Amino acid sequence: MAVTATEKAAQEVKRLLEKRSAEGKVAHGLRIGIRGGGCTGFAYLFEWADKPPAPTDKVFEVQQGVHIIIDPKSLVYLEGTELDFVTNIMGYGFKFNNPNTKGACGCGESVQF
Repeated sequence: MAVTATEKAAQEVKRLLEKRSAEGKVAHGLRIGIRGGGCTGFAYLFEWADKPPAPTDKVFEVQQGVHIIIDPKSLVYLEGTELDFVTNIMGYGFKFNNPNTKGACGCGESVQF
């Protein structure tokens, strides 16, 4: 299995990476992961990879040449996840469609495995 991104998510990540590049900031891709915390036990990590991936990291090249970087411990929880970018009445943002979760809090930032 792999981690994937929808076309909308890839476009948005690429747009933001280009903006960072224009500001003189380096990013090797998007780093996602899982960390302890949140109201249901775990929370998603979502940050720019300012340093090159570690040898143990898994790098997924998704649409439009965008790279998603995941550490090995997080990959266990994120295997099969699709990153999406959604726009709705509440606003817009990235959404994790993760088949491994058993539950999530109302805001979607905290998940249960």
